[in-house]
Amino acid sequence: MAADNRRPPLTNPTHYNATDIQILEGLEAVRRRPGMYIGGTDIKALHHLIYEVVDNSIDEALAGVCNQISITIHADESVTVKDNGRGIPVDIHPEKKLSALQIVMTVLHAGGKFGGGSYKVSGGLHGVGVSAVNALSEWCEVTVRREGKVYFQRYERGIPKAPVKEIGSYQGEETGTSTTFRFDPLIFKEDISYRFETLVQRFREMAFVTRGVTIRLADEREDKQMNFHFEGGIASFAQYLNKNREVLHQPIYGEKEIDGIGVEFVVQYTDAYAESVYTFANTINTIDGGTHLTGLRTAVTRSINDYARKSGMLKESEANFSGDDTREGMTAIVSIKHPDPQFESQTKVKLMNPEVQTYVQQVVGDTIAAYLDENPAAGKAIVQKCLTSARARDAAKKARDLVIRKSALESMTLPGKLADCSERDFTKTELFIVEGESAGGSAKQGRDRHFQAILPLRGKILNTERARLDKILGNKEVKALISALGTSIGDSFDIKGLRYGKVVIMTDADVDGAHIRTLLLTLFFRYMQPLIDEGHLYIAQPPLYRISYKNQISYAYDDAEKDRIVTRYGGPNKVSLSRYKGLGEMNPEQLWETTMNPENRTMLQVTVEDASEADRTFDMLMGSLVPPRRRFIQTHAKDVRNLDTVA
Repeated sequence: MAADNRRPPLTNPTHYNATDIQILEGLEAVRRRPGMYIGGTDIKALHHLIYEVVDNSIDEALAGVCNQISITIHADESVTVKDNGRGIPVDIHPEKKLSALQIVMTVLHAGGKFGGGSYKVSGGLHGVGVSAVNALSEWCEVTVRREGKVYFQRYERGIPKAPVKEIGSYQGEETGTSTTFRFDPLIFKEDISYRFETLVQRFREMAFVTRGVTIRLADEREDKQMNFHFEGGIASFAQYLNKNREVLHQPIYGEKEIDGIGVEFVVQYTDAYAESVYTFANTINTIDGGTHLTGLRTAVTRSINDYARKSGMLKESEANFSGDDTREGMTAIVSIKHPDPQFESQTKVKLMNPEVQTYVQQVVGDTIAAYLDENPAAGKAIVQKCLTSARARDAAKKARDLVIRKSALESMTLPGKLADCSERDFTKTELFIVEGESAGGSAKQGRDRHFQAILPLRGKILNTERARLDKILGNKEVKALISALGTSIGDSFDIKGLRYGKVVIMTDADVDGAHIRTLLLTLFFRYMQPLIDEGHLYIAQPPLYRISYKNQISYAYDDAEKDRIVTRYGGPNKVSLSRYKGLGEMNPEQLWETTMNPENRTMLQVTVEDASEADRTFDMLMGSLVPPRRRFIQTHAKDVRNLDTVA
């Protein structure tokens, strides 16, 4: 439903004076508006609490005074982050007359990263991170080791319970900070907890871009532990990402400091069709890119065109390669270290410094040009890849022009199999992508025609991980889907053309249904990712069982729920139990009631928490190389349960 932006009526519209002005003291602003500081109160924001604390430890590593960081999730969902850095200062601040530790933990915009004396580069530059974590924690305890002494302070919901006190001493030179906190259930009200795999992906990535640092992650809830240490840095990162791909050459690596700004990058081409590019600023993953990404892409395209001309592989009569041509199959990582990075927001997803583009272009351009001159075989392979891409791009353009519906208002013919809805406000509409004509027929009859559209797909669509865009656009089912959505595809994808606010994949709960669902997810991830990023893609959850008891009908969506219902009704002898093999077995009324009715249904929203890991996983499971997929199956075969169901 569209959001209702109407203001609620004022209780006293004539009353507005100084008494109505609220002043939020200390960290109360963070507790009132957590979304401004950590992006919300969902599972993503929960993990962000850990990241903010770890970022401070990483800043110590960037300063060259820390090489060990450990993160421990305890059984009570509290988290300890410990490093062997210098330790947060504990001496009395000359102006505030309080311990520097207390100021750092309780005052917004307080830290050692503004003046540039303590940190040359850092990720946490706003002085908000750790104080925001403290404000949003039920309790927090900080232990500091400095100059042979151990100091301690405890906070509850951001408020110190006592002054910083000395609690002991130690021998040797071991310094550092240990922060233990537990998120506040009054703020994070959902039933959420930390995900070990999500943290693994984040800290593996962080270890890649912080060369020489060891990051240890332990989970006491399930007795799990992983250690990350990569001397190869981002070059090792590229090799990790391309583990399941055929590479065309050795990684092209470059590193240089210009005007106090460090630039590090790696580029490697593979036999894949998709581009895999990751950007970092002071170890922070800038998922929306920015000036460093622009600089990288510009330099790559220019360098390859120059080499192709100079080597004679690109004739005078031929046009230059476009950016799309030079990025097909490219895996690239660029990491910059900047004393004063400018981001779009506190969440730091996009770098804005204009000078970075120039410096990255220079370093990347010079390095790639030298590499291609010294490695003609690699240069030839890369140029051939670009030539093939250029030809395919021309073919794809012609194919795309035939299937694109440029806007939702145009009268271009929609696919004949589409049963459209009457509602034209896309925020209220839903498109169900249904497996097979049988299920499509039930869905068409059972839907609410006002806001629900049905698009049945015949058979399995093309595996888009193994095909170029021109071949993809030759597939009838893909063309029908693109035409129905109205967004185009690939580089010409435009979310503004989207005709449906919810795009729902609805397949059978068996192996074939899971395969079709994976094929569709691959298509959306590779060529329509904004659908996922902006929260438009869902997976329907049809029931697995129909349970009849006297005149009552119940539905179960997994075996555990089935067992609970059967037990409640007195056991298997008391009920009539049927197992749905497919959506086509449901009549329209059942399909509506269980899977399509907004009041009763369960749908999973598709999200991408870690783009690099998703990239690698899709490549492994859907790519052309068989051995990685075989290893995955052999490794996880013992964990398979109910092979014909998908939980």
